[in-house]
Amino acid sequence: MQNIPKIVIIGGGAGGLELATQLGHKLGKKQRAEIILIDKNRSHIWKPLLHEVATGSIDADLDGVIYSAHGVKHGYRFELGEFCDLNSEQHTVTLAAVNDNEGKLLLPERTISYDKLVLAIGSVSNDFNTPGVKQYCHFLDSHKQAQEFQHELLNHFTRLHQLKSEQPLRIAIVGAGATGVELSAELFHIAHMAKQYGLANGHAVQLEIDLIEAGPRILPALPEKLSATARNELTQLGVNVLENTRISEATEQGFMTSEGKLIDADMMLWAAGVKAPDFLKNIDCLELNRANQILVSGDLKARNQDDIFVFGDCCAFLQADGSFVPPRAQAAHQMAKLLAHNVANDLEHRPLKQYHYVDRGSLVNLSGYSTVGSLMGNLSKNGMFIEGKIARLMYISLYRMHQMAIHGLAKTGALFIAEKLLRVVRPKMKLH
Repeated sequence: MQNIPKIVIIGGGAGGLELATQLGHKLGKKQRAEIILIDKNRSHIWKPLLHEVATGSIDADLDGVIYSAHGVKHGYRFELGEFCDLNSEQHTVTLAAVNDNEGKLLLPERTISYDKLVLAIGSVSNDFNTPGVKQYCHFLDSHKQAQEFQHELLNHFTRLHQLKSEQPLRIAIVGAGATGVELSAELFHIAHMAKQYGLANGHAVQLEIDLIEAGPRILPALPEKLSATARNELTQLGVNVLENTRISEATEQGFMTSEGKLIDADMMLWAAGVKAPDFLKNIDCLELNRANQILVSGDLKARNQDDIFVFGDCCAFLQADGSFVPPRAQAAHQMAKLLAHNVANDLEHRPLKQYHYVDRGSLVNLSGYSTVGSLMGNLSKNGMFIEGKIARLMYISLYRMHQMAIHGLAKTGALFIAEKLLRVVRPKMKLH
């Protein structure tokens, strides 16, 4: 494989894994190119499911995709590593040293050469330099962070049960986008489920959840009707929705508002805004916007770079109306599909397609209680509002579409059957 071009994809999120799979089928299996996928984790979990990992509703160890095994079947090679630098002149990327769980060196810092590079490194939470947030708050940027939240949540459930405490568990969530809203509902669902597995004193774990939003309404990026419906559903569940509330500091006791009020909390999660990783500022060949996202041209190449493509949450694609394409799963999926064509064509010096974002609407899942959404977001002024079972079915179908993109129809069907069978023999919540 020494004489064939090398395509390096950094980031195994939804878009990165879909692209590696498509290029693996198109080029890798036919030995027209060597496809290498690099990620700092060994397995993939669909990011919109992280709030369910955080509550224990799903087990990332069972529901995740192992990159190395998946790559063997789909024509790409996986390498474990964390991207930390780029030399566009020498066509190399640098991966940071990797240590094992005991802190011992597993892999040294190393460089990997490329002919074509694709950056799909995703995004991280933006704490806006708010004091105390890094020290006291959980984040949901990765399944590792989601598992850390789940472990602490389970510890609190165990403590309340075994001490027979009547005190409620207080959880404060900053950021009322999709992650904060869906997590709030999922927490109530799991609190009731804990009763079935001996983690409550005869009734559901009592929760006090504060959902804090700096803006005038929750789900600010989505249609106002959807926002209002979701707010009403959350309020009926018992969520204390605090809009127009800015956080000035996180402390060991909870969040301090800009007006000097303390919001007490046993657990705190920060989900207010995203940005691309800060280390991108140190890479001179990349042009960034204020959110650290990499500016790209219409064909998704990094500006002024012939051999570097960028897509997903770290991509700053400027639209005709002056706005950037939002960091959403549907955008990453659309970009991955385009790049499967463009990267292959670029190797053969053929014309590249231009990217155009299509907003197909939004869906917000409020656990087993409700699902709300709007469809055809850019085809009509207000979109088509849906809720209930139809919305829930469409929400689930999004994950099935992702599974089909990385596994194919047959294995997706087999996974669906396996999931149904496992529900019979294993607990409905993760208990460890």
